[in-house]
Amino acid sequence: MPSGILLLDKPRGLSSNAALQRVRRLLGGIKAGHAGSLDPLATGMLPICLGEATKIVGDIVAGEKRYRFTVSLGSRTASGDAEGAVTARADVPPLARAAVEEVLRSFLGTQPQVPPMYSALKRDGEPLYALARAGVTVDRAPRTIELKELKLLSFGPEVLQIEARCSKGTYIRVLAEDIAARLGTLGHVSALRRLAVEPFEEAAMITLDSLEAQCASGGGASLLPLDLPLAHLPAVTLDAARAARLLKGQAVAGAPDGGAGAAGRVRLYDDAGRFLGIGMTDGGGVVRPRRLLNPD
Repeated sequence: MPSGILLLDKPRGLSSNAALQRVRRLLGGIKAGHAGSLDPLATGMLPICLGEATKIVGDIVAGEKRYRFTVSLGSRTASGDAEGAVTARADVPPLARAAVEEVLRSFLGTQPQVPPMYSALKRDGEPLYALARAGVTVDRAPRTIELKELKLLSFGPEVLQIEARCSKGTYIRVLAEDIAARLGTLGHVSALRRLAVEPFEEAAMITLDSLEAQCASGGGASLLPLDLPLAHLPAVTLDAARAARLLKGQAVAGAPDGGAGAAGRVRLYDDAGRFLGIGMTDGGGVVRPRRLLNPD
């Protein structure tokens, strides 16, 4: 099985790890990791890195995300979504579209957000959701997020449908609760779909059912190349001798396109166009290996 990236359309009711394990079993137990968890309630894009692509998971996680979600107004739940028990109720004031849109605009930009207790973040090695299920609440440090776009798609007396474009680390459940609070009521997420993860397009997703059918017919999975999420990094091409030294962990000097621009991370290729991994350049023609792929 070659290495690459599979964009799974995760179904509702399945955890990200459970979806990952289903994919691994279908593809013969290959090493794999997912880039950015989705709650069991959520559907949509779950990038799964297979084989050597697991080495660039961090670059995918760092990208911005796009979501479509529904906020049910008038009640708060323990988990912030429809899977949790209702913990409080409140009246919903009459809503006008212009007023709702003004509230959404007030959230745009960079701001702190406190992660929810029902999250995979850990405290002393234990995930917060395990503490929450045990009735334990602990302080959580706020994280800086950026909300780049919030679009009201539709609304009714007790429901809002919103599309968001946001930075990594944004908890839509917390955002939904905060939006409801500014509208003078309570709220929780009743539907959530991740439409896209930068730089991937929604059209490239595959469902578990389709993947299973492809594998059963012997067709395998269609994977995206490992270096696709790294297109924002400058590319450095090395001749055969320099590539061989670099793959042994040695720094190489005199890289023909390794001296332009500022020092920093670069994509590395040999002169046959094979992607070698990620390196660091000093901006003066010296390239050092940072995260290399294992040779075929």
